[in-house]
Amino acid sequence: MATLLDPDARGRVILVGAGPGDPGLLTVRAVEALASADVVVHDGLIDDRVLDLAPADAVRISVAKRRARHTLPQEAINALIVAHVKTGARVVRLKGGDPFIFGRGGEEVEAVRAAGLPVEVIPGVSAALGCAAEAMLPLTHRDHSSAVSFVAGQCKGLSEQDWSGLAGRGRTLVIYMGVATAEAIADKLMADGVAPDMPVAVLEKGTCPGHRALRTLLADLGAMVAREDVCSPAIIVVGEVVDLSDAEDKLASYARVAETMA
Repeated sequence: MATLLDPDARGRVILVGAGPGDPGLLTVRAVEALASADVVVHDGLIDDRVLDLAPADAVRISVAKRRARHTLPQEAINALIVAHVKTGARVVRLKGGDPFIFGRGGEEVEAVRAAGLPVEVIPGVSAALGCAAEAMLPLTHRDHSSAVSFVAGQCKGLSEQDWSGLAGRGRTLVIYMGVATAEAIADKLMADGVAPDMPVAVLEKGTCPGHRALRTLLADLGAMVAREDVCSPAIIVVGEVVDLSDAEDKLASYARVAETMA
């Protein structure tokens, strides 16, 4: 059976995880897939150095997404991929992080399979793993956390989401796409019983130029995001493991909130 990386295999699509930003975090198989591409359909935050791994004559199509502002709706992206594959092209769908962690990769696989076309997925280093490693933040630790959960902070009906038990002592919660709703997230977690003085880190632009790792307490999360003018892409990590990281303490606010909890 031909594989997607077979130079004679055509009319195929491969979903490739591009990792959190740094081209050095691409897998070997991801590099091979890009080198074989006729068409690259890519997210908006993909580093140009990653795109340059595709052949010079490969067609590059950006389907950039931002909060409330999409170049194409997901259904149109699915149709675009299928249309190019049907021409016999080798299509690489290049996605930030990992395709199956808040990347809507599952929907794209469904669309390609529904069209009767072959598809493969190459995993990538997720934003949580890459950004946490850069900040020396262990998502699990034998003494501090035996479980880690991933949730999306940018979702409808945030207050109705059931996050009970996902954050607290001995657990780590990683929140994707939560910058715009940071204050509401903090309020929700505290209402669900998470201590206001639980350590929290915000990892902004992880593995990319201008990256920052900031640390405060849960009760101060929304205020810190505003005060520090944190921008997407960024992830939020909640848990005791945050105190093991190299994230920069925002000392004035951190100390003030801690005093109120004493």
